[in-house]
Amino acid sequence: MQAQKESPPDMQCKDKFLLQSVVAPDGTTTNKITSEMFNKEGDKVVEEFKLRASVLENGYQDSSLLDAVSRTLEEPKEKSFETWSLISRLTEEKTSALQQNQKLQHELELMRKQISKKHAGGVSLLVAFLIGLFGILVGYIFK
Repeated sequence: MQAQKESPPDMQCKDKFLLQSVVAPDGTTTNKITSEMFNKEGDKVVEEFKLRASVLENGYQDSSLLDAVSRTLEEPKEKSFETWSLISRLTEEKTSALQQNQKLQHELELMRKQISKKHAGGVSLLVAFLIGLFGILVGYIFK
């Protein structure tokens, strides 16, 4: 970034800057910060804030300019609050869905255990008794 060589004739500067911030892992040093950290991929949250440059004469004070700057600073906070409320709501929904999924998987596992217990004996005791009785009757008939 370089300073302007001449002031604009109407003292209206058109320069704009994009300030980006991202959460870095603990222990990250300035040497490890790369442009890849600011890619908006996957679960990464990259916050952006646009800055507009203003050229002021020495001793110049204009309350309307200060009001405009303060208004533009308040707007991103509102958007940020809305964004964070959306993120928290979606996180709660995700947690709820995961809990419901775990509950359904547990119920499915219980149903599978109950079904396997019914078929675990293979042949019921009544069927075994009837086959034994039939075998005894056939044995007496052939003697």
